[in-house]
Amino acid sequence: MEYVIYRMMTDDRYQHKYRIAPARLAGYDYGSNGMYFVTICTQNRELYFGDVAITDQVASLQPSAIGQVAIDCWHTIPVFHPYVELDAFQLMPNHLHGILWICKPPQDQTDWQPAQFGPQTHNLASIIRGYKSAVKTYATTNKIDFGWQASYHDRIVRNQNEAGRIQTYIDKNPAQWATDRDNQAGLYM
Repeated sequence: MEYVIYRMMTDDRYQHKYRIAPARLAGYDYGSNGMYFVTICTQNRELYFGDVAITDQVASLQPSAIGQVAIDCWHTIPVFHPYVELDAFQLMPNHLHGILWICKPPQDQTDWQPAQFGPQTHNLASIIRGYKSAVKTYATTNKIDFGWQASYHDRIVRNQNEAGRIQTYIDKNPAQWATDRDNQAGLYM
């Protein structure tokens, strides 16, 4: 099956009409130390994670059962990936935003490994795959209707100024829910 898909992607007769451009930065090692801002959306932007409520003029998510699982699983990422530190995080009714720091000690850093197709470990893709799998497995085991969008959005945070802007955006995201809920790109920029 993989051969057929690869053949279709590389076959000139399709003239690259059906190939989706990769969302990752070409040539970048997503297992290298640094900050990564991720946005993960639910399947079809379904509102699985709860509702945004305003209490004392402060907007916050009131999580559903699967929303609380999504929060709990996010906080356990460093247990399964001890080289990861968590930064800002916000769960919304149909997506989440979070900043992950990959902080491997010098002796655990390997040669530069650009993003590539195929199995990956100890990088951003493996972290997100594990996270999404944990939430989906819980939902399936407990017969909760739930699904993820197939991929995720990421941005390599390039400096402290950018990190501050993203952290502010994440923090204020619930207050923007009324105007931002139909954000088709689902991205901060």
